[in-house]
Amino acid sequence: MPEHRLVMEGILGRRLIPRIENEHHKNGVRDDNRPENLELRSSVQPKGQRVSDLLAFAREITEQYGDVPDAAL
Repeated sequence: MPEHRLVMEGILGRRLIPRIENEHHKNGVRDDNRPENLELRSSVQPKGQRVSDLLAFAREITEQYGDVPDAAL
């Protein structure tokens, strides 16, 4: 298993979800596996979204639509 995957799994305290999560080297240097150079990415559509961005978007949507009754969805 590549070192960067092991480092990311160590950061998360769990294994990456196959075909859904991957790690990205922020500075583009693929052998720079320092934790501060790695970020978790989601590979679900749209591909390559930062998980932090997805969470921020989910929070925004939840705040905006959180009180909409299920029947309206």
